[in-house]
Amino acid sequence: MVLYIYIFQKSTIFIKIREVSTMYFFTNAKIFLGTGEIIEKGDFFVKEGQFEQVGASNSIPEKAEVIDLQGKIVTPGLIDVHTHLGVHEEGLGKEGHDFNETSCEVTAQVRALDGINPREAGFAESRKAGVTTVQIMPGSANIIGGEMVVLKTQGHIVDQMILREPSGLKAATGENPKTVHGPKNRLAVTRMGIAARLREKLIQATNYQLKIGTGDVERNLELENISKVLRKEIPLRVHAHRADDIVTVLRLKREFDIDVTIEHCTEGHHIAEFIAQHDVKVSVGPTMSSRSKVELADKGWHTLKALEKAGIPFSITTDHPVVGIEHLMTSAILAVKNGISEEAVLKAITLNAAKHLGVEKQVGSIETGKDADFVVWNGDPFDLRSSVLQTFINGECVFEKME
Repeated sequence: MVLYIYIFQKSTIFIKIREVSTMYFFTNAKIFLGTGEIIEKGDFFVKEGQFEQVGASNSIPEKAEVIDLQGKIVTPGLIDVHTHLGVHEEGLGKEGHDFNETSCEVTAQVRALDGINPREAGFAESRKAGVTTVQIMPGSANIIGGEMVVLKTQGHIVDQMILREPSGLKAATGENPKTVHGPKNRLAVTRMGIAARLREKLIQATNYQLKIGTGDVERNLELENISKVLRKEIPLRVHAHRADDIVTVLRLKREFDIDVTIEHCTEGHHIAEFIAQHDVKVSVGPTMSSRSKVELADKGWHTLKALEKAGIPFSITTDHPVVGIEHLMTSAILAVKNGISEEAVLKAITLNAAKHLGVEKQVGSIETGKDADFVVWNGDPFDLRSSVLQTFINGECVFEKME
């Protein structure tokens, strides 16, 4: 039996998915809670898809099925905050490219939700790699690309996989929109043009909000979606690699008093202290990719070190399919290899990632009351030789490694 709980908050819809099932008591595991705390030998109880009790030497609830993990390691389900999973399908070429609506430089009216194929192979790869939650967004070809959505990685009907929708509005600065739209002789030919168009659209949406209540204006889906940013219902999530583009995004944040996240933040290490003054979250990556364009010339793990030192909350992303989502943990391991603490790195793909997406009350750590999304490993997850044995979403096993 599946129970769907819908919670409406203004125009943002949170959909919680619960698998009503047998009660399970997992014991004898080393548990990385995702909060920074580790229980060397602990247990936890899963009931109706949620963690009910987490700790050491808990009593076994009546009628619970006991599962002895025999010293295995458990982490929260991993979270990738910036993907094109299901809208940029691998191996299909143009037919699988449903992530950039390049007919116009501003397409705030489109939603990634309407282009996702949940049967794309990347979803199975996610579960196999322990990734239980993803944010899926339009690409970065447009100055404003459209709305994004947070999904669990198990299911065949996208509407039943939603964790948060919408979860943000995609925007992009720099090289990508210039390259796509500049040759078509429309904004943006320059970085000035990108910033100008963003301002114009934010101003148009401000005026639209003033008029819509009076009935003097027809509904406009593009401006409705931008208005959600102005009302701080969702953040503007902005693709920005270069330091000067990041500063432009922060300038717009101040001018319009909106919430933003910096997506990629490749040159963030140059201005980490300045970023820290603006109360923003950033996602970094895909650091495992090649330097395929000018804006990636200074790409490296040093960005994470600078952000950590400045106290900026960061997440790590694969930007799937730029780097396959199966390498989210590989990226985390390489970050540790390059001097980032294991605690910070695990948070970057669990609890901090959940906070980046605004779903930390539901996922991101192994805590009572949260969705029972977790991963069982046969060894240290920070050892590349270790494997995922089982992946659980809402307390149900969605992947099991065949020995």
